[in-house]
Amino acid sequence: MKKNYDFSKMKEVKPSYLKKVKQQVTIKLDQQVVEYFKTLSEKMEVPYQTLINLYLKDCAETKKKLKLKWEKTS
Repeated sequence: MKKNYDFSKMKEVKPSYLKKVKQQVTIKLDQQVVEYFKTLSEKMEVPYQTLINLYLKDCAETKKKLKLKWEKTS
């Protein structure tokens, strides 16, 4: 082994797994939604943001459709 190495000429190599990194987004959620997931996350011992992500991922994978009923106002 050398006593010293010259790292100044090294090329930067990005790991291939970085393509799979989560995308950070800003989203506004109702306070009761956040509290629900925080409470659930404490019971499950999982960070609440991870729990929200897992739930949304499950919805996307199973192609769940939201059932909305809009009420008409006069």
